Amino acid sequence: MFDSIGWPELFILALAGLFLLGPERLPESAAWLGRTIRQVKDYVTGAQQQIRSEIGPEFDELRKPLEELRGMRNFNPRTAVKNHLFDGQNPLDEPPIGNGHAKKGSNPATGAPPLRPLEPGERPPYDPDTT
Repeated sequence: MFDSIGWPELFILALAGLFLLGPERLPESAAWLGRTIRQVKDYVTGAQQQIRSEIGPEFDELRKPLEELRGMRNFNPRTAVKNHLFDGQNPLDEPPIGNGHAKKGSNPATGAPPLRPLEPGERPPYDPDTT
C-alpha cells in the first residue's frame, strides 16, 4: 500500500501533522489512523473469505482472467511476436540452413571465422566496409 511513499514524503506528512494537530493531539491521531486502516484491512479480508467460501471453486476460475490482465501490464510486443512466429524458440539458437560454402569452423550464417574473446590490450578487428 505504501510502496510509492518514501521517507521524504512520510517526513513531510509528519511535519504537516505536527503543525496542524499540535504535539498533544498528534499521537492520538496517529493511533486512530492505524486502527482505522487495520479495520478496513480486516473488512476486506473478511469479504474476500466470504466470497471465496460462497462461490467455491468458481472463484479460482474468476481469478484467472484477472491474473492474465495483470500479466498484460508487462506486455512486450516484440516478445509476443517472436513467440508467435517462432513458437517461443529463439531463431538464432537454431543452426541456419547453410549453402555449403562456409569454411569448416566458421560461422555458417556469414562464413566469418568463429568469434573468440579479445586478449588484454588487443584491438578489436576493423572492417572498413561495415564501419
